Amino acid sequence: MKTFNIKLFVLTLTTLFAGLTASAQISKAEIIATGLTCSMCSNAINKQLEAMPIVDHITTDLNTNTFSVFFKPEVAVQPNTLKDAVEKAGFFVGSMVLTVQVDSDKISETGFNLDNNSYIVLDKKGTETGEAKYRVLDKGFVTQKEFKKLSKTHSKTASFKEGSKNNYHVQAI
Repeated sequence: MKTFNIKLFVLTLTTLFAGLTASAQISKAEIIATGLTCSMCSNAINKQLEAMPIVDHITTDLNTNTFSVFFKPEVAVQPNTLKDAVEKAGFFVGSMVLTVQVDSDKISETGFNLDNNSYIVLDKKGTETGEAKYRVLDKGFVTQKEFKKLSKTHSKTASFKEGSKNNYHVQAI
């Protein structure tokens, strides 16, 4: 009887952990906002981001105007919705770095797919399996001056200038 209970316990644990396999998802976004002049400005952005149902919690660094947004587990995160929330507060995104957990089956030669979005990796470092940080380089996710420079650098990448809603060009950090 005792061995039966142990076998049942092991079987239950195995089944439980098999259901908890890591899936590809964005766990955190670090957003640097531009145009902030006071703590009330950062409070406006903080309120917009906290109102989103996908957000678990936010930490703010007022010295660097950085908002670290942590997401609830197993939710689909769209970088455009984060950008829209910052813009709705009256400010712009100067930089967005995504912390992504990527499974090997989601990776291709040019990038990875996640939550019906394509993330095209533009640097030679490439895509890594496991948790990695990627900086979004598309228009609206970097400053205008930096986007002009990036447009010249990546002029041979046809999809970079087009700017599709479901394609994000990223750089591994």
